[in-house]
Parts: sequence; structure tokens; C-alpha cells
Amino acid sequence: MTLTAPAPPPDARSERIEALQARIRGMQATKLETRAVPTHPALAGLLPQGGLREGTAVEAIGSTTLVMALLAAPSASGRWVAVVGMPEFGIEAADRFGIALDRLVLVPHPGDRWLTVLAALAEVIPVIAVRPSGRLAPAESARIMARVRERGATLVVAGDWPGSDARIRVEAGEWHGIERGHGLLEARDVVVSAEGRGHERRRRSRMRLPDRSLGFVAIGDDAPMRPVQLERVAGRRAAAQGAAGAPAGDRRAG
Repeated sequence: MTLTAPAPPPDARSERIEALQARIRGMQATKLETRAVPTHPALAGLLPQGGLREGTAVEAIGSTTLVMALLAAPSASGRWVAVVGMPEFGIEAADRFGIALDRLVLVPHPGDRWLTVLAALAEVIPVIAVRPSGRLAPAESARIMARVRERGATLVVAGDWPGSDARIRVEAGEWHGIERGHGLLEARDVVVSAEGRGHERRRRSRMRLPDRSLGFVAIGDDAPMRPVQLERVAGRRAAAQGAAGAPAGDRRAG
């Protein structure tokens, strides 16, 4: 004959469930606090949960400077960062944006093995920027993200990434400093939007990215912006200066 313990009274069972739920909530809160990744204040307010998080992927669309802005604060905090598949990512500009070159790993041309390179870097580098080469299948991204979560890494993706936690995009922009068809490119105003998990709707902010001192700052929303095609024109001009990545203030237009 099998003996079973009597079930606890309904009130006692409810109290036990509530106690367990409270413990779970407390554990989750502690875990989330430890998973925050330093993020520049101008961008943190746009992203879900107030900034970058370990174990997540964020798409950064429309500007290499936006990628640099997302890497600058983690790098300044002492973290290593890596950049994969972005040959236009200039080390001189990265240095002036505040990215520590002695903690920067560059793999500009990974070719068809970019996923293998990304998986290997995720084992040891806490923050990785990557431009996917070709279309990424959901199963492939799921395998990479499992490793990213296990290692507590963060992905900043310059392109599409299935199942990303957030997307931050440069929607429009214009350069300052060109007068009568010539002059120095001194600063750039952009409209940056973000959406993703934890957002009820898309958020937008107008920023100077970068300003004259190569910082990032939110500015007023007075005048309308030109279409984002201007950013592409500026990007082609910057690429013509070579892969050295000369900062915006040193590029000449004309």
C-alpha cells in the first residue's frame, strides 16, 4: 500500500506559490541589474531597458558612426570590443570617438567564414559589432545567440538580424560646414529612431552625431531633416578617403 502526504490547505498552498513568485521576481531583478552594458546617454534613452544588455542583439542601421557610438561607452568602461566584416571602420576615427584601440579587435574581411569568426569571438569578447555577409537563417542566428547569451556578450549588428532585441536606425541626416559648395564637414545632425522589445511604439530623437568635438549629443527638434540619402553620399566620400577612417572634421567637401 502506497502512502501519500495530505495536500496542504488551499490557503497554505497559495502562500507558498506567492513566496516562490516573489523569490523569482527578486532573482530576475538582480540578474537584469548585472546585465546592463554602459551606453552613451544620448542613445540609452532610445533603447529598450535604457541601454545595451548582455546576451542581446541590437541592429544599428544607416551609419557606421552610429555603430561607433554604441561601442564607445562599453570600450571606455574597460570592455574589449570587436568589429567583424566592416572594412570602412577606421581606427583613427574610432580612437577619436573614444574607442580604446588597445582593446579593439578588427576582422575587416572574414569572407564566407564570418559566422565562424563571430562565434569564436563571442567566446572571449564582450561586445561585438558585425555586418552579416548575405542572408542569415533564423536557425543560424539562434545558434549564435545561444552562445552570446551563455557568454554574456552583446551584438551590435550593422544589418538585419532575425530575432534581434532592438533596432536603432538613422532615418535622416545633414552635414554642417559646407558653404557655397566647399568647406570643412564639421558636424552632422541626424534623426535616430529605435524600436524593439519593451517598446510600445517607435521612439525618435534628433542628435548631433558627431558634434565638432566628435561627441554625441541630443539636440532640439526645430527644423525638418533632409532624406537619409545625404548620409550615403557622405559615406561614399568618406570611403574615398581610404579605410583609414579620417574623422568627419577632417573630410573636405567640394
